[in-house]
Amino acid sequence: MNEMTQKSHAHAVVWIDHLVAKVFGIGLTGVSATAVHAHLASEHLHHKANTIGDGRVQADATFLARVSEAVSGCSDLLVIGPGIEKAELTQYLKAERPDLNLHVGPSDHPTDAEIVALGRKRFRLGGER
Repeated sequence: MNEMTQKSHAHAVVWIDHLVAKVFGIGLTGVSATAVHAHLASEHLHHKANTIGDGRVQADATFLARVSEAVSGCSDLLVIGPGIEKAELTQYLKAERPDLNLHVGPSDHPTDAEIVALGRKRFRLGGER
């Protein structure tokens, strides 16, 4: 998966953590996938002890906006993932896209196929009717 514009689908699933958002557009005719990467100074959330500052790596200020842009063509979205990034994206999308039918669910680190399966189940696409 690389960062690119995804094919437009009405339904999408986003799995997000502090490093990447995996975006899967899901339709009856197939699945499109893309990834939006955060631009951080370090992949680790915390610096080592005895450093100046609060010890946290600065967040990428454009990350949530770029994820929102990646799902701009969808009307139904499932947001899953570990940590607080899922909640931050949900709040951002509620403010920026009030028309979006938003669903949120827990998820640790599923495979891409498991993410797509969760989306198909949530949106009742495929054999899960």
